[in-house]
Amino acid sequence: MTKMRLRALQTGTFAALIALWWAITRLSGIDPVVLPAPGDVARQLIDTNRCVPLGEGSARRQCGVQGYFLWQHLLATVQRILVGAGVGVIVGVLLGGLLAARPTVRALVEPYLSFLRALPPLGYIGLLIVWFGIGDQSKVVLLFLTSFSVVTASTLSGIVGVKQDWALAARTLGASRWQVFRSVTIPGALPEVLNGIRLALAMTWASVVAAEMNDGIPGIGGLAYISGTQLNTALTIASIIVIGVTALLMDRLLQAIERRRAPWRGK
Repeated sequence: MTKMRLRALQTGTFAALIALWWAITRLSGIDPVVLPAPGDVARQLIDTNRCVPLGEGSARRQCGVQGYFLWQHLLATVQRILVGAGVGVIVGVLLGGLLAARPTVRALVEPYLSFLRALPPLGYIGLLIVWFGIGDQSKVVLLFLTSFSVVTASTLSGIVGVKQDWALAARTLGASRWQVFRSVTIPGALPEVLNGIRLALAMTWASVVAAEMNDGIPGIGGLAYISGTQLNTALTIASIIVIGVTALLMDRLLQAIERRRAPWRGK
C-alpha cells in the first residue's frame, strides 16, 4: 500500500469515527453529560484558549479555564513529564548498564524493579504526597518512578541481548574493551533502549492524571480530573484528546530519532 493510499485510509477512518460520534449524539437523544457532541468538544478546545464573555451581553470575560489557557495547562504538564521522565531515562540507562555488567547486583535488584513496574500510580500517589508534599515534587517523583524502571529493564535487555559473537570478533581484531562497548554494545543495545524510552514516555502520559489529581492546576491531567468531577464532560474529553495527541506527537518524534540513530532495527 502506498503512503498516499494509507493516508487517505487513515483520514477516511477518522472522518467515519467523527461522523459516527455525531450521529450517536444527534439521533439517540443521549444526555450531553454522558456523551457531548463533537462540536461541543471542539468549542471547548477553542474557548479554553481565548477570553469569552461570562454571559450574553456581559462585559465581564473569562480567560481560559481554572485561571489558565488550555495551552498553559498542557505546558505545565509537559514540563513535569520532561523533568520526571528525563531523570528516569538517565537513571534507567545507567542502572541498566550496571545490572548488565554486574550479574550479582542484577540478581539483587531486578526483583524490586519488577515489583515497582507492577505498581499502579494511584496505589502510591498518597504516600508520595505525604513524603514530598502536594506540590510539583510529588508529581515529578511519581513520573520518575513510572519511567525509570521501564528504561532500566529495556537497557538491561538490550545490552544482554547483544550477540557475543560480535564482541568476540571485535576483540579478535584488536579492539579494546572501550572500543567494543562504544562500537558494538551501544549500537546493538540502542534500538531496545529507544523502544524502552518510548514505552516509558507513554506510561508517564498514562499516569499524568493520577499525578495531577491533587493540586494539579495548571496541568492538563488535573484539568481532565477536575472537569470530570464537575460533570463538564466536553472539557474532560477535550483534555483527554490533548493528552493523546501530545503523547502521539512525542512518540512520533522518538520514532524519527530511532530511525535516524538506529536504522538497522529489525534488519
